[in-house]
Amino acid sequence: MVVNKIARILVEPADDKKGGATLTSLLSEKLKIPVYPCHRLDRETSGLMLYAKSIPVQENVMAQFKAGAVSKEYLAFASGAFRAKEGIWEARILDHEGRKKGEQPKIAKTAYHVIKELKLFSLVSLKPFTGRTNQLRIQLANVGHPILGERKYAFGRDFKIKFRRVALHACFISFAHPITQQKLEFKLDLPKDMADFLQKYL
Repeated sequence: MVVNKIARILVEPADDKKGGATLTSLLSEKLKIPVYPCHRLDRETSGLMLYAKSIPVQENVMAQFKAGAVSKEYLAFASGAFRAKEGIWEARILDHEGRKKGEQPKIAKTAYHVIKELKLFSLVSLKPFTGRTNQLRIQLANVGHPILGERKYAFGRDFKIKFRRVALHACFISFAHPITQQKLEFKLDLPKDMADFLQKYL
């Protein structure tokens, strides 16, 4: 299943927070069958999510992610104007939770392209080649252009303009159907909150 995840809902319970509705539990309840997420999106990120209806299918799709065979694209509102309008970031990163657990930084690689430059922020396309936790949020913060609404890897004072959540949206995904091997592609427009916000500044 391909799902359009709304912002501000967890895919699965956080390690330290059990209970409460999640996207996975709501889908299972609505469909009356267990469903299995094939990857994760942050609570505040909206957009395309893949779910499997069986564990073997979940394992197949997760193996595609691990092998780098799944193509993804995100849209983000990043603060400021980029000097280079496109390029590739590649560096070792580690999220806050990994640092607490004593994990080692791992290589993260992302291609970016500035679609539209506005007065206080830029609309940016992001295509990750790796799947590190909070990868896009960390990389944009590291280059001095944190995503609007970022509170984990940036401070409120870093922004000249406010957005009510992390302005990140999974707009495209491509993968091989786990049974037929047919290449499947799905695209989504910006969600209403991001589209309305963008329209105000065009």
